[in-house]
Amino acid sequence: MPSSLPDIDRAIAEGHIARARGLLAGAAEQAEDITSLQSLAERYIQLGLFERADGLYRRALEQAPHDAGLLYNAATAAVALGKMEEAERWLERVITLRPGDYDAYYNRATLRCWREDDNHIEAMEALLKAGIPDHKGAVQLFYALAKEYEDLGKPEQSFGHLRRGANLRASMMRYDVRQDVETMAKIAAVFTPHSRHTPATDSGVYDTDSATLATTHATPAPHPATPENQGKPVFIVGLPRTGTTLVDRILSSHSEVASLGEISDLASAIVRLAGPVDSRMELIEKSAEIDFVSLSKQYARSTSERGLGAPVLVDKTPANFLYLGIIARAMPHARIVHLKRHPLDACYAIYKTLFRMGYPYSYRLDQLAEYYVAYDRLMAHWHDVMPGQIIDLQYENLVQHTEAEVRNLLKYCGLSWEDAVLAFHENSSPSATASAAQVRRPLYSSSIGRWREHAADLAPLIERLAAAGIALEGAPS
Repeated sequence: MPSSLPDIDRAIAEGHIARARGLLAGAAEQAEDITSLQSLAERYIQLGLFERADGLYRRALEQAPHDAGLLYNAATAAVALGKMEEAERWLERVITLRPGDYDAYYNRATLRCWREDDNHIEAMEALLKAGIPDHKGAVQLFYALAKEYEDLGKPEQSFGHLRRGANLRASMMRYDVRQDVETMAKIAAVFTPHSRHTPATDSGVYDTDSATLATTHATPAPHPATPENQGKPVFIVGLPRTGTTLVDRILSSHSEVASLGEISDLASAIVRLAGPVDSRMELIEKSAEIDFVSLSKQYARSTSERGLGAPVLVDKTPANFLYLGIIARAMPHARIVHLKRHPLDACYAIYKTLFRMGYPYSYRLDQLAEYYVAYDRLMAHWHDVMPGQIIDLQYENLVQHTEAEVRNLLKYCGLSWEDAVLAFHENSSPSATASAAQVRRPLYSSSIGRWREHAADLAPLIERLAAAGIALEGAPS
């Protein structure tokens, strides 16, 4: 095990990405054993450097081509790099070598659309029938079957397995959605239109007389791609499965844009600057009093040290919608793109996804509904607090009127038109989200209105959203 690992982990935690990359590069040159190669590859993945991780996994596979754990990790990196056929082959080998690795079954199911003459339903149903004592493994099989049944156009069987998997996953968690609802309400209470906090820079988007965040125009003035403003941030926010990855791929297909992916740089910097706290409520209060100049500098440093070197950097961490008040104060020049989707399509897409980490509200329809309502209210609050600073991009419009929507998006981000943005599926940059396979394909509209196939099963969700005043055009009455 490389002795530099603690130093690498410390550098990452403190946001010193350039130092972490340097230490990783030095350790990777000297690493020879499988354990060291895998440990270093994991750090590269943590930094979003999937090409480097892929190289280390391949070096390790030369020594242990039949190591199921190594093959699984290599397949994960391959998926991020768009090497879906190779990832599928490796996952098949994992399943052959280690039939009880049910995570491999689920990951394989997400790689492509399956057909009547090419699927794994019979084999996976047999495994479930035989009984799986490992609840986590059963969850993964339920979700894998739900995905493959949906591909085959069998919504009833799909949702039946999905419900069983989600219920089992929820039973394994200790989660109370009320904490997240209270957190969002607290954020809105702390970051109000009358809060008196000075932004990091005087860029003309902050009205110091009324002490409110505001823009003078609905569309911010374009910023030219010049050396002195390299790294202009664009934040793509919203709920997962609403098109955030799609927009990230579209923007990063532009010659002046690079994607940071889903990173924790902003949240980590906020926590560091806020200092020790005893609760999340205290963290929210202290985050409104942090040094926004320092936050802006720390974020700029850590993102620039990732070595992308583009005039515009896209941070597509969906949960950054929680920090929009902080972003506006620390980086008033930032562009904020909020992805919206029909509430029922959005919720169904979230519900049917087995997330590797995070989103604990996604496994029970009642909790999903409560979270959605709180999110919707917080976004309405941000629009009141920051009029004109957030552009709402509707997923359905983007899919159905792509060029017009993309032109508006580029204008908002201060970017000129390039035809390459419409060929986003040819973008070779890594993607490690739940949409990694979908964004490698041209745009499709088959997911629009998919919730209708499950309207009866989604009834509790529909009723709760409607009762909260969420607009549900097309929902059954």
